Amino acid sequence: MEKFDAIVIGAGHAGCEAGLALARMGQKTLLLTLNLDAVAFLACNPSIGGTAKGQLVSEIDALGGQMGINADKTMLQLRMLNGGKGPAVQSLRAQTDKVEYHNEMKKTIENCDNLFLRQGEVVDIINLDNGEKKILTALGQEFICRAVVFATGVYLKSRIIIGDYTKDSGPNGFANAQLLSDSLLRLGIKLLRFKTGTPARINGRSIDYSVLDKQVGDENIQNFSFITKKRLKNRAYCYLTYTNEETHKIIRDNLDKAPVFSGLIKGVGPRYCPSIETKIVRFADKERHQLFLEPEALSTQEVYIQGFSTSMPVDVQEKMIKSIKGLEKAEVMRDSYAIEYDCIEPTQLNPTLELKAIKGMFFAGQINGTSGYEEAGAQGIVAGINAGLYLQSKEMITLKRSDGYIGVLIDDIVTKGTNEPYRMMTSRAEYRLLLRQDNADLRLTEIGRAVGLVDDKRWKIFNKKRENLLKIEKLLDRKFKAGEIEKLFEENGESLPRESMTVRDMMKRSRLDAFKIDKELGVFEGFDFEIINEINIMVKYEGYLKQQEEDIEKFRKNEMIKIDEDFDYKSAQGLRLEAIEKLDEIRPLSIGQASRISGVSPSDIAVLSVLVKKHHDLKMKNLK
Repeated sequence: MEKFDAIVIGAGHAGCEAGLALARMGQKTLLLTLNLDAVAFLACNPSIGGTAKGQLVSEIDALGGQMGINADKTMLQLRMLNGGKGPAVQSLRAQTDKVEYHNEMKKTIENCDNLFLRQGEVVDIINLDNGEKKILTALGQEFICRAVVFATGVYLKSRIIIGDYTKDSGPNGFANAQLLSDSLLRLGIKLLRFKTGTPARINGRSIDYSVLDKQVGDENIQNFSFITKKRLKNRAYCYLTYTNEETHKIIRDNLDKAPVFSGLIKGVGPRYCPSIETKIVRFADKERHQLFLEPEALSTQEVYIQGFSTSMPVDVQEKMIKSIKGLEKAEVMRDSYAIEYDCIEPTQLNPTLELKAIKGMFFAGQINGTSGYEEAGAQGIVAGINAGLYLQSKEMITLKRSDGYIGVLIDDIVTKGTNEPYRMMTSRAEYRLLLRQDNADLRLTEIGRAVGLVDDKRWKIFNKKRENLLKIEKLLDRKFKAGEIEKLFEENGESLPRESMTVRDMMKRSRLDAFKIDKELGVFEGFDFEIINEINIMVKYEGYLKQQEEDIEKFRKNEMIKIDEDFDYKSAQGLRLEAIEKLDEIRPLSIGQASRISGVSPSDIAVLSVLVKKHHDLKMKNLK
């Protein structure tokens, strides 16, 4: 019976980040997965990042994680989404080579000290009296550890559904885990049943690209990882097409065969990423829907049809696909399917992602009811860090909503729960102007350094950036006479000032920015894109940033009012019955967290604040 400090169950995006974090923190870690070919596998969309998801990837990177580095190494096309909008909603998205991505992550894991990768199906977890955990596999192996991270993705009792055909299987034909759900139930963990899906893959040689809109990548934009210093080159194109009335008619005529409407699918699907048949029913007045054709990898002709997820029978799928412009002769290589799976009710977790009921058990990724590679990786690194700190008998970290999108994500699921696969969106983050992708390192790298994940190389790069920001900030007070800036102002449609103007004041003009000023006046010569971009945002949105910082200060005051673990909500006088039930179920750690629980009103919070203070004062008095 082999012993480990920690065992991570599942080697998807959450499991990889958790395993690497634990090992890099010096813990002997076993990473168990059903199939080594599924390590960091991009089972659905062959991409990393996207709206709000790009922020998550850069935050994982800032903490010392791997996803951003991997995305940079294996990207086929890079784009900044919402580039025409403000920086608060801009997000990086990479079309990724899914074969290279898997290979690169597997290689990283295999070469990581303290990390042991092994294929095996976990069938039971036993919580021993001494706090250790016994892990049993289908082949009869037994492993002992002090901390375990569950990162099982969509594999728990998963079922593939295509028309009236069903099969107990994981994504992409990989084997699933049939017995682990029952083990979780025996531990007293409440389970949910969710559903997701993925579109068909078609042969790129059968697509008529000449009639489609080509989507090119962006040049000279930031990377995902703050330690990737070379400029990334786009290596492939994506293409845009649309559904049409014929497509919609085929779907409407076959709705009786759609499992999502026939009742065959029991799990709850994602509202923000619905199947194409759900879109046609829900948005009946819409004449067409966007579809993006995206390459899966350079080593294959498989092309992913983004926006065309379905669980229709295969003959109907083929008719639907061939009704679309450019796909009239499309050859289907992999059929679209829906997949149902077990996950846990995430309100059973603390904000550290540790199970409230059992110490040393952590959960990360889609098992927590979330969707997406990026959401999974974000939880994975936090679960890994906190499992490592738990093993070191150190205080675990809780990322706040004001710290990053990761904090928002975790706070949402553990405080409010979710009744559908949770997806990160910029609208969920109250402080999104401060939580930008470009400054993730400034917000989180020090935390990564403190827990032991940020190595000397990354730390040196981080400190160099801070030094350069201080240097470039000094240049903002440099003044230019009206004659020196006349050309700059005229070319950009700005009225010329009568007297000298500082660089800072020029940058506040609506038609000017740091890059235009630098191009004409050479003010920021020697500084790279990231530094100039950072200072540009800081100056342009100075007033808004100050307001958000004031809002965060108010938020922090409520977060600092801690609630004792032994506080008895059921005996609390003055709280409404619904509030008592919700508070007792979630057991928030602070007044701030309590205020975000659904069903708890502002008046409940006012009463609770008084009761919590009285309880704490009485407790301190009795200790004297």
